Amino acid sequence: MKITDILRAEHSVFHNLFDHIEATVPMLKSLADVKAVAVLIDKVMAPHSHTEDELFIDPLEHCFDQIGQKETFHYEHEQIEETLVKVGRARTLKDAKKLLLAVIAASRKHFEKEERIVFPMAENILKAKTLTDLGDKWMKRRKSR
Repeated sequence: MKITDILRAEHSVFHNLFDHIEATVPMLKSLADVKAVAVLIDKVMAPHSHTEDELFIDPLEHCFDQIGQKETFHYEHEQIEETLVKVGRARTLKDAKKLLLAVIAASRKHFEKEERIVFPMAENILKAKTLTDLGDKWMKRRKSR
């Protein structure tokens, strides 16, 4: 399976999770509950981001330079991670909810950019075998966890 297909499938799962979070966060009554959702998001998104960076973005680094997006994609991952940390440090329920929903919005925007720009670029630039080999590396990483 190609790495792009795997990452698209993961994005699909995340979008469903995001839908649920956006619907339920406004109803959460405690700061601890909001922070628990943030930890969940971090635990499922961190491996995804790490995999994208190592297996997928790194081989395309030169392409991102050419389209002026190299720093942007890494920065967006970092911003999402930093905002999740801020949720964990939030002192009020209102602030935590606002930050968590900002993470979801930023993640959706980032995923949309990957789906619209990065995945098609990878499929045009990298050979099918390379994409499949990267997919195999992803599978091996998942099995070793």
